[in-house]
Amino acid sequence: MPVVAPAGPSRPGGDDTVVVRTEGVVKRWGGTLALAGADVAIGPGVTGLLGANGSGKTTLLGLLLGLHHPDDGRIEVLGLDPTRAGPEVRARVGYSPEHHSLPPDVKAVDFVRHVGELHGLPRREATGRASDVLWQLGLGEERTRPLGTMSTGQRQRVKLAQAIVHDPVLVLLDEPTEGLDPVQRDDMLALIRRVGGEFGIHVVLSSHVLDEVERVADGAVILHAGRVVGAGRLADLQASSRGGVVVDVVGDPSALVRGLEARGHPVEVVGGRLFVAGGDEAFDVVRDGLAELGLPVRRLEPRRRSLEEVFLASGLLGGQAAAEEGWQ
Repeated sequence: MPVVAPAGPSRPGGDDTVVVRTEGVVKRWGGTLALAGADVAIGPGVTGLLGANGSGKTTLLGLLLGLHHPDDGRIEVLGLDPTRAGPEVRARVGYSPEHHSLPPDVKAVDFVRHVGELHGLPRREATGRASDVLWQLGLGEERTRPLGTMSTGQRQRVKLAQAIVHDPVLVLLDEPTEGLDPVQRDDMLALIRRVGGEFGIHVVLSSHVLDEVERVADGAVILHAGRVVGAGRLADLQASSRGGVVVDVVGDPSALVRGLEARGHPVEVVGGRLFVAGGDEAFDVVRDGLAELGLPVRRLEPRRRSLEEVFLASGLLGGQAAAEEGWQ
């Protein structure tokens, strides 16, 4: 059975359980097997679709949109089968492709308006929404600029704007930070989180960058060689079998470290952050130690694995293999 990967709060009127479901989906491109019986179940909110380059992410997104049909298996998007109801699905779903092939001589607002009209909006409404969404995404002053004069970061925002101009229930984003510098990447991730939170649109974020999904998504689906090898809430995927606590204090932690180790809880100090070993009782011991010493605390929470550690534990990521498969 597929594992539901739930994320944040559901959109009013939406399905509170599953937004996207596939069962045993197979897709071949000639002699290449892109998806090999993929079982996916994605809940509401922001969900990361994780996988190395060539793992089947873009193929899966195309199937969800009804742009091509599976060779075998079943697909459901917002309760609809995109192989039979493609236009209806695409009316309720937004899509931002990975490529940057935008018409260079067209103004941003005209391009976004045109996409809104393609989704069935009347011209006047599409014009107003195009202007509004570009303002919301930080391109208000630049909305009349030709797309060919915009930076990569601005074009990525335009792609996001055209994906949500028609107020979709779900938006599919294929590598939305591709080509961005660190500052632009941070800004784009913040916008994606806003779309999934403030705007109330369910988001599937396709990425091969582990850190991106870790920062903005509440759930994840992990693809490897066309198969789903993991799915669930990030908190569950990252639950550390070692247990323990992460604590970040203001000031010198030496006294706290000595006290914790005297109580039988070894401490690893990494960059000023303390990783305290122990079971469920470790949290109480750390809390009491902080209170006794009067140390202000920035962070105190159960230890979680990074997504990189999740992949290392699964055997799907490691050293040269990670570089060869396109993980970051």
